[in-house]
Amino acid sequence: MKINIYYGGRGIIDDPTLSVISQITAVLQELNVKVQQYNLYEQRNGITALPNTLKDADGIILASTVEWFGVGGYMMQFLDACWLYGDKEKIKQIYMAPVVMSTTHGEREGMTNLAAAWEMLGGLPCEGICGYIADTTKLENSSEYSKIIDKKAENMYRTISQKMPVFPASNQAVINKVAVANSIDLTPQESEQLSEYASDDKYVRTQKEDLQELASIFRDKMGQEESAAGSSDEYAKVLKKKFTPVAGVRAKYKIVFQDNSRLKPIVIDVDNSKCDLRCQDEDGCDVVITADQKVFEEILDGHMTFQRAFMGGSVKMKGDFKLLRSMDQLFELMSE
Repeated sequence: MKINIYYGGRGIIDDPTLSVISQITAVLQELNVKVQQYNLYEQRNGITALPNTLKDADGIILASTVEWFGVGGYMMQFLDACWLYGDKEKIKQIYMAPVVMSTTHGEREGMTNLAAAWEMLGGLPCEGICGYIADTTKLENSSEYSKIIDKKAENMYRTISQKMPVFPASNQAVINKVAVANSIDLTPQESEQLSEYASDDKYVRTQKEDLQELASIFRDKMGQEESAAGSSDEYAKVLKKKFTPVAGVRAKYKIVFQDNSRLKPIVIDVDNSKCDLRCQDEDGCDVVITADQKVFEEILDGHMTFQRAFMGGSVKMKGDFKLLRSMDQLFELMSE
C-alpha cells in the first residue's frame, strides 16, 4: 500500500503540521506502508505536473497550516491542477485524509474545505486531523497529543487498507450536472508547461539531471580554481573562529554538501562553551543540514542565516527543528 503526503505549508521551523505528518509517517511506515511526501513549496514551479503522482497511490494526505486565512495558496494550486489535469477515474478510487493545524484560527474550516474539494473531484473522504497549536514544543512533548495522532493514523490505515465504503456526497452530484471542466485557451508558455512532457516525471527528472551534469562540467571548466579554494577544513576554521558559546546548548550538528561529493561533511560538536569541529562523516547527529556549497559559502560570508536559508528552501535539515535556530546564535556570521 502506498500513501502520498502533499504538504502545502511554507516549511518553516515551527510549523505544527510538519510535526504531525512526521509522526503519521512513522506510524504508517511501522505498518509497512510506503509513504512519499511532496513539499509543494519546493515543487511550486511544477505543481501542475503533480496530479500525475496520484496514479500509484491508494490514499493521500493533504496537509496544510492555517497561518492567517485558509489553507494557503500552494494547496489551492495543487487542487486546481487536480481539477484541470488529474485523472478523475483514478481519483474516484483514492481516499484522502486532511491534516490542518492552525497557529491562529480556522483549522476546522480548512479541514472541511479540503474534504469538500476532494469530494468535488470525485475522491473518497477519510477521517482527518485538525487542531490549534500556538507552541509547537507543547505538541512535540505531549504524550496525549501523540496518542491522538497515532490513533488517527491507524484509523487512516484501516480505512484505506480495507477500502471502507462511504456515503455519497451531494457535492459529487454537482460534478455530474454543472461542474464540467471546459477547454482552456493557453499561451505558448502555458502550453509548454502543461504538455505531456511536463507531466512526465521521468522526463522532467532526466532533464534536471542533464542540466545538473552540464552545470557541473561548466563549473569545473570555468571555475575550477575558485571551487578548489573552498575546502571542508577551511570552512571549519571559519566556523571555529565565529563560534559564540550559548548556555544550555548541547548538540551535534552535521553539514553535508549535496552538490560536491569531494567535500567531507563537517561535524560540529557543541557542549555549552566547548565547540569541537571535525571534517568526517559520523552517525548519531542531532541535526543534519544539507546544502549546496555555494549556499553554505553565502551563509559563511554573512549574506544569509541558516534559518532564512531553510525557510527559503535552499537548505534541508533532519532532526530537531529547535536546534537549527541555535546555529545562528552559536556562529555570528551575519555581516555588519
